[in-house]
Amino acid sequence: MAYKDQQKELKAPDEFQKLGQEALPFLEKHGRQVVMGIGAVLVVGLVIAIGSSMSGRGEADAGKEFGAALKVLERPVNANATPDATKPGEDPPFKTEQEKDDAIAKSLGDFRAKRPGTKAAVSAALPLAQVYLRQGKADQALPLIDEYLAKADVNDPIRPAAHEARGYALEAQKKYDDALKAFDQLAAENKTDFMKGMGLYHRGRILLMKGDTAAAAKTFSEIEGAAPNTAAARLAKDRITALVAAGVDVPKPAPMLIPAAIDAGK
Repeated sequence: MAYKDQQKELKAPDEFQKLGQEALPFLEKHGRQVVMGIGAVLVVGLVIAIGSSMSGRGEADAGKEFGAALKVLERPVNANATPDATKPGEDPPFKTEQEKDDAIAKSLGDFRAKRPGTKAAVSAALPLAQVYLRQGKADQALPLIDEYLAKADVNDPIRPAAHEARGYALEAQKKYDDALKAFDQLAAENKTDFMKGMGLYHRGRILLMKGDTAAAAKTFSEIEGAAPNTAAARLAKDRITALVAAGVDVPKPAPMLIPAAIDAGK
């Protein structure tokens, strides 16, 4: 199934009003960039991750080749670009997102075939899996994500993106219980409020898809307290609004606790 742009959910929350009728599948509401929310930071994170862990000539050479293979991610997409607009020494923009994804898959696939077993090849598994997800190939993406999670450093800065991608892949396969576990790991293992909140938000989505509206409503109501003032909290509020409009009883968020000393003006 093709992905739509994830940013549509951030910019058009009114679409969630449709939840009064049914919970729409997540993959029908998100875009080609759904697993690329980290954007350019992903590329930087990959380079930092492998650069800090390379040891030996072979690994160092693989790291340099991986950096070269990632260059294709930086090329823009512009269907209206003309050859005259391309600067000397630069590759022309891609005409379509599909063309870019095909180029990324080839670049990273060729690199992994050339440098199997290296740490850089493990790091390359994640962006390659993300390409397959955008192309609707969850069956090909999932083994790559599992390879990355099993072999990459536990402190790798892009590890949260892997947990999220794994949840998406399992969701695409309609393995909702397993997707819940993946998104729960995202919430549990990540140290930032944003990704912790997104893990909870995804849990609420999956619960809706499973038909457990009460549990989903409870989850959405807890996100503001767990990840205040984040995009996840705002998305949760939109979901709550839609659920309330549909007549669902949504628990009120637990009030923030104020230390006794502060409450007493001490």
